[in-house]
Amino acid sequence: MSSSSLIHGISISVSDDDEASGKVRVRVRRKRHRHPASARRRLLRRAVRLGGPLLLATLAVSLLFYESYRLSPPSHPPPPASNLSRVEHTARAADGTRKSCLKILGPEKLQNLELPEVSEQNLPVKKVVYRSRLLHLDDDDSTGSNISRFNSFTGYQTLNEREESFKMKDITTVHCGFYNEDGGFKVSAVDKDYMASCRVLVATCAFGGGDDLHQPIGMTEVSIKKVCYVAFWDEVTRAAQQEEGNKIGEDLMIGLWRIILVRDLPFSDQRLNGKIPKLISHRLFPMARYSIWVDSKSQFRRDPLGVFEALLWRSNSSLALSEHGARSSLYDEGKAIVKKHKATPEEVKVQLDQYQQDGIPDEKRFNGKKG
Repeated sequence: MSSSSLIHGISISVSDDDEASGKVRVRVRRKRHRHPASARRRLLRRAVRLGGPLLLATLAVSLLFYESYRLSPPSHPPPPASNLSRVEHTARAADGTRKSCLKILGPEKLQNLELPEVSEQNLPVKKVVYRSRLLHLDDDDSTGSNISRFNSFTGYQTLNEREESFKMKDITTVHCGFYNEDGGFKVSAVDKDYMASCRVLVATCAFGGGDDLHQPIGMTEVSIKKVCYVAFWDEVTRAAQQEEGNKIGEDLMIGLWRIILVRDLPFSDQRLNGKIPKLISHRLFPMARYSIWVDSKSQFRRDPLGVFEALLWRSNSSLALSEHGARSSLYDEGKAIVKKHKATPEEVKVQLDQYQQDGIPDEKRFNGKKG
């Protein structure tokens, strides 16, 4: 019977006879020489076992940091509302540098900005007659599908009547649906009086529920006093906004917006109804000399008088439009409208033929801008 113990790599074997005689036999264990290739393989396997989980943990931590950075707010907070009129829109040029798109005057100059005086002209027009022709559907159109796009609001004028409306006469006849009882887009007498009092206008609309109403910011006190901020709603939008807590006050206002409720919208397509205050605001606001249209999804963050000075008065211009973000040709836009089913090919052809007759070229660039 023997027992053994391991002390610092030395094996000491002790037998019963040795214990009796007091002798201890010491035997040194020989060190094994391992082959270098097998050692490298063992190290590689150990590295794989340890490195795999470590790599996955590193990827998880990196992904966590990336998501937290992406969802975190910007380090530079937006400027307060009182300073937004001094903030300039910027865009990136072709070389990647940032350039200013709209340079608005400073707050002090804006506070003292006045509307430019326009000398009175002796125009030959003595009277304007508004005309609205009722639409008679074809006998074979029993569904009434055409009524959604062609109805009495547009006046259903012919191209010859359109040309005649541009000529200066003592009595000028123009088509306009809301001057006819059957035309649609009806507003109250109180609203008509308010609209007739506006000289400068910022307008938006939301029909059929629409978007939330964003309050304008960044204007001076002078602009608040001189500019009408008007939002056109229908009853559906009013009810939807009231459920969200946006209730029209007794003064017919919500914040800075004067709400005008419209009855009997002429089109079943709300996009077409929205074109009425957007494109013929000069008929709705006959005394307004300047107007800005704001999409219902957007928030207006500039001083209106400053915008007019920067885009119109400084360059003696009459109209300011933004370039299309995708297309450069008016006729390519017509093809896109048909492709997106916003209008029929026949409707688009009539409009494009009119553009050709008016001399609008089919070019990508026109006077240095998108065609």
